[in-house]
Amino acid sequence: MAKNIKDMAGRLSSMPKGFGIGARLLIGAGIIGYGIKESIFTVDGGHRAIMFSRIGGIQDTIYPEGLHFRIPWFQYPIIYDIRSKPRRITSLTGSKDLQMVNISLRVLSRPLSDKLPAMYQRLGVDYDERVLPSVCNEVLKSVVAKFNASQLITQRSQVSMMVYKLLTDRALDFNIILDDVSITDLSFSKEYAAAVEAKQVAQQEAQRAQFIVEKAKQERQQKALKENPGYLKLRRIRAAQNVAKTVSQAQNRVYLNANSLLLNLSENDFNLLDEILAKNAPGAKKKK
Repeated sequence: MAKNIKDMAGRLSSMPKGFGIGARLLIGAGIIGYGIKESIFTVDGGHRAIMFSRIGGIQDTIYPEGLHFRIPWFQYPIIYDIRSKPRRITSLTGSKDLQMVNISLRVLSRPLSDKLPAMYQRLGVDYDERVLPSVCNEVLKSVVAKFNASQLITQRSQVSMMVYKLLTDRALDFNIILDDVSITDLSFSKEYAAAVEAKQVAQQEAQRAQFIVEKAKQERQQKALKENPGYLKLRRIRAAQNVAKTVSQAQNRVYLNANSLLLNLSENDFNLLDEILAKNAPGAKKKK
């Protein structure tokens, strides 16, 4: 190896003097260019950088967006993306009434830019892979266990708010900010879904039967009124009595006409009423 270097030096010395100077200048310019290239680094938009020194370790300085300098070989930058990143997490957990629930959560997370040196020493660059799956599963299981299966559907906004609050507090312990937490999917086991469907069908059948009974009652009442028109007139007189009693007990003076009191009955109506009352009297004898 040493012999080859001596041969190359001898060839360069044997070449013309101008060529040797040009080659040296070219090599020197290449070394300088490489040194400049290795001495600068760029932080893109939406990113932050921290510096690792081979002498002092992680430095506390946080580098914003733009062009920065470093000492080659002794220092190298560690760049973080501080923009919100979406992540979907699915968890299978049990409700308060022991129903298995498959719940999916969408989380928008980003690191706390002021704590990047401590985050790198504690979690590294892949902080979301290390923290979010375990924390989200823990929070989801604790929240879902407080609600019944039906409450998870009817009180979904309350469940989502509780998950967001607990998950935000837990993530701050790891210097992670959660911009949004939302429940994207909520499903139950096949057996529970079949039971809910059967219950709905039974309720619909019960409502239909009740409607049929009410319809039969209405038809029977209408038929009775057609066969006995005096009954309707009797009801109108009793209603008029109730109205008159209420008005008489009031402190204000009220004037009502016969139409308002439902007393606009002809003489024939009164005769018919007397006949009905006579027939329904306790001591009345039925004609044979």
